Order: sequence, then structure tokens, then C-alpha cells
Amino acid sequence: MFAQRKWCTRVLKFALSPFVAVTLLDSMSALADLGWEAYPNEGWEEISVMDERNTPMRTYQVCNVMEANQNNWLRTRHISREGAQRVYIEIKFTLRDCNSLPGVPGTCKETFNMYYYESNNANVWFIKESQYVKIDTIAADESFTQVDVGDRVMKLNTEVRDISNLSKKGFYLAFQDLGACIALVSVRVFYKKCPLTVLNLAQFPDTITGGDTALVEVHGMCVNSSEEFEAPKMYCSADGGWLVPIGRCVCKPGFEENKDASFSPPPFFQKKFFSNCLVLLKVYFPLPSGPPSAPENPISTVNETCVTLEWSPPRDTGGRGDVTYSLHCRKCSGDGKKCTPCGGSIHFVPRQFGLSSANVLITDLQPDSNYSFTIESQSGVSDLSPTPRGSVVINVTTSQTVSVVLKERRSKDSVTLAWHGPERPNGAIVEYEVIYYEKNQRDQNYTVLKTRSNMMTVDGLKPGTTYVFRVRARTDGGYGSYGGEIELETSHEDILAIGDPNQSTILVVSIAGGIVLLIFLVTCFVVSGRHCGYIKAKQDPDEEKMQFQHGRVKLPGSRTYIHPHTYEDPNQAVRDFAKEIDASNIRIERVIGAGEFGEVCSGRLRVQGKREIYVAIKSLKAGYSDKQRRDFLSEASIMGQFDHPNIIRLEGVVTKCKPVMIITEFMENGSLDTFLKKHDGQFTVIQLVGMLRGIASGMKYLSDMSYVHRDLAARNILVNSNLVCKVSDFGLSRVLEDDPEAAYTTRGGKIPIRWTAPEAIAYRKFTSASDVWSYGIVMWEVVSYGERPYWEMSNQDVIKAIDEGYRLPAPMDCPVVLHQLMLDCWEKGRSDRPKFGQIVTILDKLIRNPASLRELANSSVGEDPPTPEFSVSTVDDWLETIKMGQYKENFSSAGYVSLDSILYISVSELTKMGVTLAGHQKKILSSVQSLQTQGTHVHV
Repeated sequence: MFAQRKWCTRVLKFALSPFVAVTLLDSMSALADLGWEAYPNEGWEEISVMDERNTPMRTYQVCNVMEANQNNWLRTRHISREGAQRVYIEIKFTLRDCNSLPGVPGTCKETFNMYYYESNNANVWFIKESQYVKIDTIAADESFTQVDVGDRVMKLNTEVRDISNLSKKGFYLAFQDLGACIALVSVRVFYKKCPLTVLNLAQFPDTITGGDTALVEVHGMCVNSSEEFEAPKMYCSADGGWLVPIGRCVCKPGFEENKDASFSPPPFFQKKFFSNCLVLLKVYFPLPSGPPSAPENPISTVNETCVTLEWSPPRDTGGRGDVTYSLHCRKCSGDGKKCTPCGGSIHFVPRQFGLSSANVLITDLQPDSNYSFTIESQSGVSDLSPTPRGSVVINVTTSQTVSVVLKERRSKDSVTLAWHGPERPNGAIVEYEVIYYEKNQRDQNYTVLKTRSNMMTVDGLKPGTTYVFRVRARTDGGYGSYGGEIELETSHEDILAIGDPNQSTILVVSIAGGIVLLIFLVTCFVVSGRHCGYIKAKQDPDEEKMQFQHGRVKLPGSRTYIHPHTYEDPNQAVRDFAKEIDASNIRIERVIGAGEFGEVCSGRLRVQGKREIYVAIKSLKAGYSDKQRRDFLSEASIMGQFDHPNIIRLEGVVTKCKPVMIITEFMENGSLDTFLKKHDGQFTVIQLVGMLRGIASGMKYLSDMSYVHRDLAARNILVNSNLVCKVSDFGLSRVLEDDPEAAYTTRGGKIPIRWTAPEAIAYRKFTSASDVWSYGIVMWEVVSYGERPYWEMSNQDVIKAIDEGYRLPAPMDCPVVLHQLMLDCWEKGRSDRPKFGQIVTILDKLIRNPASLRELANSSVGEDPPTPEFSVSTVDDWLETIKMGQYKENFSSAGYVSLDSILYISVSELTKMGVTLAGHQKKILSSVQSLQTQGTHVHV
């Protein structure tokens, strides 16, 4: 009937795993001896055992626990990295509990070390121990005993580590045993790739992930019969997932995108041939015989002079996937008998014709007017068919304005307004909204009041000041438009003359009565315990009051934080506390990371009447659930309530189009922990104290608003170009399962043990006092330039040590007063810890009196630390003496077990051991020199 047309066929998207793992080595798949190098010969031994399916597998074992000073090495063959910059090592092993071995000396270990050595040579026969780079010390989560073995209960441990920034052709893995009873069951080495995928008619190839957390930018290639509309690209994350699709391809003229989900390729296109061959395939379909039917179920929502129209797709699409919609507008008289075209004064968002989605926003309508909208559906054959286009009509009446008719009782700090409602409201009136602001200052500070009455008293105003008032009504159908502006000036003084003795008496009585009334009202409020989404205005129980400053909410009076979960409709919390931003005013420039809910980008925000500003843009990834959307936007609902120079500033949100976004100020220097590590030792003590003062000031503000942060840490502090530190991360639902710091589970979720107060760990009792404990840890992080709290101690060891009274020692070059403040923050009793207000005061005094910072916790006043004379017998004693006890395990694992073995240690050796901070290296080497020159005082 109709001529056939070629369609541009889109490659179907399959459910792919988040990443593709490419195996470089798998000892479990070995059919013969692994042939790894073991030395000395009496150390690691290769044996064949049977797994649970009676399949033989090759393992390496060592158990020389009866002899001291073990140093057994096992080295794999050369492993080609195949272009990967980052590889992962998965090891499975069993380990014997030393306590279950009778008669074993105290040198028995329950850990072993893992190293690697990069090389372009695949036939290296000998590698010095000092040439290896340490990956980690491996400990068992579960060990076994002899009883376990008899009962055939083997405790198999699995650990995964990674190596980044590889550059040579390959590498060797090595395992060092220092006296453990261990069986290495399997070793698997692999790297990750982002899988080949097709999105927006662009194909993205298999891509190997980057060498660290950086994202790899990949440019897509348009599939056949399509061309670039905007250069398509995506980013391959370090975890092997695709992020941030930008740009797209579109079908060439004469072709259409096939969106028929029921289409499936023939069997010979399946698997590896599918993505290659189907792209080149041009499929011919006969055109359907008619146009689509009319749209269904039209719905209108009126908001002042704006209308949102939504509808359902046609029941019959004619078998086509290219259905679009067009709208026609007519303005009608009150009786609806005479209608004329609307003209070009109104606007349709996103457009009036050729809509692909079944909704549209119509703006700039006239108030108190009747409109008729015709919604047409059409497809590519509508112009070829004699059948009229399917259409549906919906009638809309915009809201009326409210007129202020009465003004009375003006005093120096209050006015009373009264008004009449609309003559023909669009539904039952739910409430009235009054907006007022000082004349010529609307953009800086305005206040919104809500009431169910048609009269309101507004107090708390400035004497002798002109204010502008406007009123609008909200009905079941939405908000009406604001009435005209009314200007009122408050009086310069009260009517009551204080100088009159009689009136003075009246004043005293009035004040006394007011105090009694105030006490009564406070008592009633405490007893009632009401919680709601607004602060109530005292004049009228039906009035609701909040302030907006710089586009954000500022609560008057006590400024109590309002939890978004107290809202029955979470979207209302977003509307109350966050400014909606037009997505067209945002320009994304580059990806800077990936967050919990999606990618994080930097870009620019165009503000009307102002210059563009740099912003950070968090976007919600595609395929989100309603709960994920609520959790994502809850952070904006929280941030929007805060207005403080040391709290990250919310610019606004984008919720009316996809992707949903949260826009915040851009902090050039990123997170505080990373920033400090990059600038180790480069700041003065006063600069560090200034950073701490800013964080404390922000936390005082949050504490005053009764907000508890729960996750205060240097990683959640952002730093701008002026070194101003700002508290961030206000998500209500912090998913910490993927956070390596949150490796301890309590009933109710995972929490970051190293930063959390004991009562919060044991009883999940989070208060401002527990935030103070966390602030003490942040202080320690700042002074130590981002060192990990409690170093390599396990979370269980941290909990036990704190419970036994252990507290972190002073970092190197830490002033005594700062370490004492840390210790005050770590008091076991919550009531014994300082308040944030007290902390700010203490830091202010230190900044005003720099001399108080001269005395260091590890030196004499005003002098370099004196060279100590040692009277120690072990390496552990020596490290404790020089306050470097955190490195005991590093020295022991590296084989430094006697004092004479450390006399010739070098910087490179310290680095390989994990002592990377320059200050700590200097202190250790200085102490080693003292050991060399004061040998008479050393008892070996």
C-alpha cells in the first residue's frame, strides 16, 4: 500500500555486568606443577590436594613455626599485564592459630606479606628482597586449629588487593612468610574492563580501566545509518562501569530509530557477531496502514498563570515507534462560547510541536482566564493518511489574584493586613500565602507567611522601615498569582510614652503579664511536643512562617533543623528548602569523580543579572528507584537549611528534567584529607589552626541547629582556593558498605569506627557530643597531614584499645595545647567533652596568641628535640621511646627484629616498609644515628 522505508536499527542493550574481568593468572586452573620459585628450599612447598569435588589442585604450604627468624619467599612466574595499568590479586588461604600449636615459641606469626616487582624481562632468575615493593600484610579473618582439621572444617580466607600505575611489560608476585603455618590455596590475578556497549546510537568499545581512581574518557562511534548530533563520549570508571553519557548520534535522513522492544535478531547474529553485524544491518519494515489514535486521560495542574498538562499515549500507535504530540491553544470567553487563538505571548516548555514526551509546561498565561488546549498525536504517516489526526481537548481556568483591602494597626515593629479572596476561585481555598520584604531588598532577604485566615499580623519588623507585601491564594487546583504590591512603613516609636508615670506603670504590668503568658506558651509547647514542617508564627495558630535568604531557607528564632522525614511528601521538603534551577543555565565541563548515587562534575551556573559561577554538579544515575531519588534529594533538603561560611553552600536543584541534579558551590582543592597529603609539611601551625577553627565554627552552627552529622572526618571536609574548610556530606542515607573506613557492622548499619565515639559504636547513640569526638580525630588528621587514624590497627583492635583507655598520641610537631584539646574531645564521658562553642573560643585564643603554640608535645619549649640517650633492648622498645610505636608491625614484617639490624637502614627501605611521611622518616633516621653514636647506652 505504502512504499517501504529503510529504518536505522539500534543495537539492543543487554543486561551487562558492571565490569568485565580479564584473568592474567589463575593457579586453580593449572594442570601441572606451578613451578614457582621458592627460597630457601626448606620454606614453601608445592603439593597437590583434592578440593571438595575431588578435583586435584596445586597449593603452596609452609609451617616452620618451631624455628625462630623465618624468612621464606615464594615468587610466581612473570605475569604479563596486557596493557592494564591496575591489576587485582585475589588470594585464598588457610592459616593455623598459633595458640593451637603446643610448645611453639613466641615467634609464631599469623600474618604473611605480599610484594610485587615490575620488569620487562620475563626470565629474571633472581630478585633482591630490597627490590620488591610491598603490597600489604595479609592477616586471616578466621584461623583453624588441629581440631578443625580433624573435623574437616577448614577456614578458607579470601583477600583482594590491587596494584596501580603499572608501566612495564609485566611483574612478579612474591609472598614472604616470617613464621606462620599457612597454605596458599589459590592465587588469581585479573584486571577490569568497561564492556563494549551501545548507547544513544553510539558504540563504545571494550576499555581497560585507568591506573588509579581517575576516569578514562572514551569517544563513541555512531552505528551505521546514523551520524553525530553532538560528539558522543562516556567515561570508564576505575571499577569498570560506564559513567556520564554525553552527546548522541541520530539517524540519517530517510532512517528512523527502531525502538520496538520486541525486535530480536536472528540466531546467527547472536553473541560475538551480534554487536558487529547488526550495526551494519538495514532492516526493511512495511509501514503501518494508519496514523495513531488520540492521546488519552489528559490531566491539568494549575499554578498561578502556569499550567502543566499530562496525558497517556494513544491506545493504538499504528504499529509505529515515532509517535509525537503537538498542542494548539485557544483563549475563551467566560461562557466558553467564543474562543480565539492564543497568539505568541504564551510559551511551551520544552516546545509546542513535535513533543516526544507526554507532558508539557505552559507559562505566561493571563490570570482569571479560560483556555482550551487541543493535544494531537501524529507519526511519520499522518500526513499520508486521509484519516484526521487523533486529538483530545482539555479546558483550563487560571487562578485569580487576591486584593488587599484593609490596612490597620501599624506599630514600630508590626502591621496587620486583611484581604478578600478571589471572586471565582479555581477550587476550594486551602490557605493564603503572604510574601514581604524590605523595599528594594527582595533579592537579598524575603519572608513567606502562610495562614488559613484572611487576616494576618506580621511582627518582628524594623522601626521606621518601608516593607512591600503581596498575597496569593492556594486552592485545590494550585497556587493563584500574587496580587499587587502594597507598601507600608512601620512607626518610628511605640504609641506608649515611657516618660508618663501612669503609662510606665501600665508598661510594667504589661511586661509582667507578657512574661507570664510567654512561660505559659512555652510550657504548652513543651508538653504538646509538636513537630511540623514550619515554624509557627505566634500571632495566629494557623500561620506558618519561614525566611528565605539568598534563595535558601533561613529559619527564624532558634533555627531548629527540620528533618526531611517529618514531611509526609518528601518532595515538599525539597521545594521548601532548595531553589529549582533551569537546566539550561547549567553547563557541565568535566567529570571530577563518582558519588554514591551517580557521577560528580564541575561546571558553570549562569545566574540572571550576575556573572557565571563555578559549581559542583551531582547527578542521579539513570534507572534510579523512587527511594534512591528521595535519598539523593534529601541531602539538598538538609543543605538548603544551612547558611554559614563553613558549611558547603547549596545553589539549587534540578528536578523537573533528567538527570536530577544537586548544584553546590565548587571547592577547588577537594577533600581535606587528600589536600593535606599532597601538601605534607607545607603549612604553618597557625594555618592549620585556622583550618580547624573553620571546621569547628561550622560544626557549632550545626550543633546550634540541633543537627548531628554522624560522619565528621577529613574526607568529608572540602577546601576552597582560599584554604577555607567547609563541612559537607549531609546525606540521610549514607551507604557506607563500599567505604573502606566503614568495615565494622553494628545493628543498624555500618559506621566508620576510627572516627566514631564509643557510645555511638556500642549503642548507636549519636549526639553533638559524639560529633565532638569525631572532631578530635579530624584535628589529629589535620596536624598529621592526613595520616590514617590508628594506622594499620584493625577496627576490632581500635575498639578494644579505646575501651582500655588508649588515645592517639600527639602527631609530630604537634603543639601541646592542640593535643590536649584532642584528648578533651576523646573523654569517655559525653558530658566531659567540650562543646563546639568552647572549641571555637579556645582556637580563637590560640590564633590571637601564637606563642601558646610553641611548646610541642614531643620537644622542649622553643628548641629542637634533644637527642635522646637510649636504654632499650628491643626494636619495639626503641620505637616506643621515640614515639613511633605505630610502626612496630612494619619493622617486624620487614624482618627488623634486633637493634643491630636497624643501624644501617635507609630512606628507601623505610618507604618500602610503609613509612612514607617525610617527617617520620627524618625522626627515625635521626634516632638511628643516635644509636650509632651512643652504642654504650644501648643494651642489645
